[in-house]
Amino acid sequence: MKFNKYWFKPKGFGYGATPTTWEGWAVVIVFIVYLIFLSLLMTESGNTDRYLLYLFASIVALFVISKKKIDGELKWNWGKKKDLEWDKIGKQHN
Repeated sequence: MKFNKYWFKPKGFGYGATPTTWEGWAVVIVFIVYLIFLSLLMTESGNTDRYLLYLFASIVALFVISKKKIDGELKWNWGKKKDLEWDKIGKQHN
């Protein structure tokens, strides 16, 4: 089975990554299912500290995976150049 080099691309506006391949979508789906399972499990046990620790660890893991498999740089993006031009026009009229 051949894996793609990049699984995510930088978001067009804001900070973050968007899945672009099945591998990226699989990571996101596994992350969501894990969070649901974790929430249900920790709700029954009532152990908030452990829930927060596992939640933080899972978010860090998702961040590390997306940072390693992103096509570009994980940084704040201001959108397309056309969007920036509209922003400048709006500021000139104020």
